[in-house]
Amino acid sequence: MSLMVGVSGIRGLVGKTLTPTLALEFAQAYGTLLGGGRVVLARDSRPSGAMYAAAAAAGLEATGCAVTELGLVMTPTVGRAIRDGKFDGGMIITASHNPSEWNGLKFLDDLGVAPDPARAARIAEIRANAAFNLLKTNFPTREFDSNAGQRHVDAVLAAIEVDTASLRGVRVVLDSINGAGCTHTPLLLEALGCELVHVNGTPTGNFAHRPEPVRENLTELCAQVRDARAAVGFAQDPDADRLAIVDENGEYIGEEYTLALAVESVLSRRPGPVAANLSTSRMIDDIARRYEVDVLRTPVGESHVARAMQANDSVIGGEGNGGVIDPRICFVRDSLSAISLVLQLVAATGKSISALVADLPAYRFVKQKFEMPRDRIQAAVGAVTERFADRQPNTSDGVRIDFPEGWVHLRASNTEPIVRVVAEADSEATAEALTGRVREAAGF
Repeated sequence: MSLMVGVSGIRGLVGKTLTPTLALEFAQAYGTLLGGGRVVLARDSRPSGAMYAAAAAAGLEATGCAVTELGLVMTPTVGRAIRDGKFDGGMIITASHNPSEWNGLKFLDDLGVAPDPARAARIAEIRANAAFNLLKTNFPTREFDSNAGQRHVDAVLAAIEVDTASLRGVRVVLDSINGAGCTHTPLLLEALGCELVHVNGTPTGNFAHRPEPVRENLTELCAQVRDARAAVGFAQDPDADRLAIVDENGEYIGEEYTLALAVESVLSRRPGPVAANLSTSRMIDDIARRYEVDVLRTPVGESHVARAMQANDSVIGGEGNGGVIDPRICFVRDSLSAISLVLQLVAATGKSISALVADLPAYRFVKQKFEMPRDRIQAAVGAVTERFADRQPNTSDGVRIDFPEGWVHLRASNTEPIVRVVAEADSEATAEALTGRVREAAGF
């Protein structure tokens, strides 16, 4: 497993490909790029997080950055804190949905947005060349802010646009996977009057199951929803930027539906442009068409989506992995915003989660991933592009091929040494068939 460096930050195996020395160097590189200034620093609940945070704080301070530590908070909380405090940037120690043996570093700029590819490459270049601008004296004083999480919750509550009285007493099961969402997510649900059943709610970083919020990892949550006779189940990932949903029958509805329900919730009140990446379901296009608004498609990665939202005044955006970006809160995927928008839709319509899902267009996804070296992935992308040249392939991120009956997107992961193949069609059989055609052309 190599160290992964890209627009989603740096991720590696603790004590192997990612060391405290590396965290120090990347922090020095980021501080050098910023030229000093005020920076917020936070971490998720992984046991190695405090160690890497200490190294990052030292690296930032060595380059003249005044560090404000937020402690253990959600990644979107950092984005919100940058906006609230007019900071010059931020760093989060997290490996997002990766297992506990991984950790990583995420960077945010002064707008609370992940770096664009050029800026991410510049950070890596400064670190590779050890071209650090280090102070010799007059080091800045470190500060601590223990209220950023509460301010994040308050901002989400202040953005609510419907009468939520009907949510009082509604039973919600929340799986925070022993991650950063454990502390402040309950405050949001309790403020809405929901009756909370919290599982895996202690932020130990010792994840009770594999942390990515996908179907095969959420069998416990599905059972808990059924046993508690709850109205909904919510699952976060370790840094709480993604959200998956289980309906009132204990059925996992699919991570694509998180953004779709959020888009429906927002557009029903405030129609406007939507942004989503190339691998996100065309449910978004169908919803947008009903409200006569545009959908902007971007490469995968919240930085690309966030920048498209900023450039086009989008009212909502995100990615089909359960990531929702509400620009009123921050330009980071935010599980608190997702929870609020979905529950507002429930309150406004009086419908159950399963009924809301039934109202949406029904498509079937096939998502596959394979370990593969980067050079092999690039060769596969080139072969598919050439084979389907008559289909006007979109090569802004790997290659996406649109067929009359559906689409297939083949790309390198931003966070793992794997190739992802995503297909969507009216039926699973059709999506599988389209995937087979693209994989045959790719040679694997």
